[in-house]
Amino acid sequence: MIMNDAIQLDRLSKRFKRTEALKDVTLNVPEGSVFALLGENGAGKTTAIRIMLGLERPDSGHARVLGYDSKSEDLDIRRRVGYVPETPDLYDWMTVYQIGWYAAGFYPQGYWDRFTAMAEEFELPAKAKIKTLSKGMRAKVSLSLALSHDPDLLILDEPTSGLDAMVRREFLESMVQRAADGRTVFLSSHQINEVERVAEYVALIRQGDLVLVERLEDLKARSRMISMTLAGEAVDPQLPEGRIVDCQQEGRRLRWLATDLPDARIGEIGEQSGVESVDVHRPNLEEIFVAHMKGSAGVPSDANDSASNLGGAV
Repeated sequence: MIMNDAIQLDRLSKRFKRTEALKDVTLNVPEGSVFALLGENGAGKTTAIRIMLGLERPDSGHARVLGYDSKSEDLDIRRRVGYVPETPDLYDWMTVYQIGWYAAGFYPQGYWDRFTAMAEEFELPAKAKIKTLSKGMRAKVSLSLALSHDPDLLILDEPTSGLDAMVRREFLESMVQRAADGRTVFLSSHQINEVERVAEYVALIRQGDLVLVERLEDLKARSRMISMTLAGEAVDPQLPEGRIVDCQQEGRRLRWLATDLPDARIGEIGEQSGVESVDVHRPNLEEIFVAHMKGSAGVPSDANDSASNLGGAV
């Protein structure tokens, strides 16, 4: 199935004084998908989002969002996209309904009706001033503002911060439904367990470098967590095939996060001299994330190549 790209990042680089926030990042996000960008604090996630929206200019490279160039057509992008930043910048002196009424002036008819319906669903106090609201309530206001024009693309930077568990779960499930309806959701989040429930694609970024971009189902299918007990600390087992992403050893216990190891060859690990026992399981997204963030194998050289191929046949 051929898909168009809602977002195209082409060799983006951005430096802030001595810090390289993004290093030659290439990334395609297919339309109608839930796409998660994961990384530690300071990895470059928010910088990438701000460049997409035209709120920052890259030092080199280009970004296109919904077909618009982020440098020259940033206003068109922001009209078409719903954006929820980690810390919403709201007019504190307005009430909930006043800020919705104000925002409705920038969008076609129907925005106000959708906003009031969402505000009621989130149980927002209509006449309360924004400055009196809790962090969670402010997040709900921001989500209502971002969703009320029914955008083709929703960009979320830590969207569930401050939300209670039930609202968080319902909101994330609604993101899956948006993708099923042909909309695109791009989210950055520290809540890896939540991401694993809803994302179709994941990208991992580490200190400005794109580590991988892949369909989540495929990434989990080709990853293995391999734990071994060795006869002695000096034993040096070899992986029969594939690649070791991360290697951790504590005494006689050795653990690998490996990729592309055929199941038929797993048994060869335990047959090697000095390997007393082997346990293998398919890791969850959190285990894969942690391994790549501290992986001793470093950043794979083909990360950006695989990223650029996502927008084609998937």
